Amino acid sequence: MQAEEKKYYSPEEYLELEVNAEEKHEYIDGEIILMSGGMPNHNRITGNFYAALNFALKRQPYDVFVSDQRLWIPQRRIYTYPDVMVVQGALQLQEGRKDTITNPVMIAEILSKSTQAYDQGKKFKFYRTIPTFQEYVLIEQYSMHVERYYKTEPHQWIFSEYDGAESILALNTVPCEISLADLYDKVDFEGE
Repeated sequence: MQAEEKKYYSPEEYLELEVNAEEKHEYIDGEIILMSGGMPNHNRITGNFYAALNFALKRQPYDVFVSDQRLWIPQRRIYTYPDVMVVQGALQLQEGRKDTITNPVMIAEILSKSTQAYDQGKKFKFYRTIPTFQEYVLIEQYSMHVERYYKTEPHQWIFSEYDGAESILALNTVPCEISLADLYDKVDFEGE
């Protein structure tokens, strides 16, 4: 039996394919990886967090984006779609593109069984190469638990975790607080 040979794509080839694709794909240094669709709880949490951020930051110099907005990480040659990200000030777009951001200040990922290890490990490492990136929020979807990392100096991050409906997630990079009760509103832990 012969092993199947992997095809590697240039960033330009990926972008050409992605613009016309029906599903979203990540691009990791030449490989194109299909992104799985989110479960209802994943979408509820993403929507709740986006809504809280969007409301808290209205008429302020921030833009809030959800999972359809592509991010380019040039040092690692990665295109990805964070669940939620915030940009402070003017958008910086990848050169020659109008659909790919390069300057998030905060990124949040809703953890699933299939992505948890990647989101907590390598993906966080990749995100840390973005000069503007200051805060990372990891939100469990199977229990009320949030982990947050905030950059205090180059190569130094403070870790905090939040559990239970009474906990308040207060972000450092943007003026926003949300209770876990609101973050997990309508989430059905038994259903998934």
